[in-house]
Amino acid sequence: MATKIKILLAEDEGSLALIIKESLETRNFEVMHCVNGEEAFDTFTKQKFDLLVLDVMMPKKDGFSVAKDIRKVDKKMPIIFLTAKSQTQDVVEGFTVGGNDYLKKPFSMEELIVRIHALLGRINTVKPEEKISIGNYLFDFTKQTLQFSDQIISLTHREAELLFLFIENKNEILDRSVVLKKIWGSDDFFNGRSMDVFITKLRKKLNLDSNIQIINVRGQGYKLIG
Repeated sequence: MATKIKILLAEDEGSLALIIKESLETRNFEVMHCVNGEEAFDTFTKQKFDLLVLDVMMPKKDGFSVAKDIRKVDKKMPIIFLTAKSQTQDVVEGFTVGGNDYLKKPFSMEELIVRIHALLGRINTVKPEEKISIGNYLFDFTKQTLQFSDQIISLTHREAELLFLFIENKNEILDRSVVLKKIWGSDDFFNGRSMDVFITKLRKKLNLDSNIQIINVRGQGYKLIG
């Protein structure tokens, strides 16, 4: 029998948490539910999980704070935020603290499940070369790092995914919609804003080599030049 995917769900709204938990469990997930951020982090440190689903607005410790604490000890754990917030600054903060995906309430359970499978599927199936040269950088997808000379720059999982996709298509235009569907699972407006945040972050991490650029191709998408 296949091992169940184990998910830590942190959600203080009881009725919603019950719906999520029961829906995931009927699809062969194992779900541990926590009612606040402090309980979620404590549970995370004591058990092993495959993915975390964190509500942003929770008592005792919010989802962003939980993610910050988790990233101090685990750089690769997939994290999906659930939130009623949709302002650009909230999206930016969510990815800045280490989130991999951002699901706006209200959402369908099918959408959450698709995103969970997509995120875990990419983790398990993407197997690029151990290290890839890009200009004066060495990119290690497995370790999620960029090395420039003796400087090591950490990447989030989604930054690593995005950079790998750019490298696969270096010097070619990547259609914006294609990137969104391949990595985010949907090319809606909300995901588009999320992608813009990630590309801005990648540009900053690649700015040590002036020959490496991610440029906007107006009306089409992006191109990695290097």
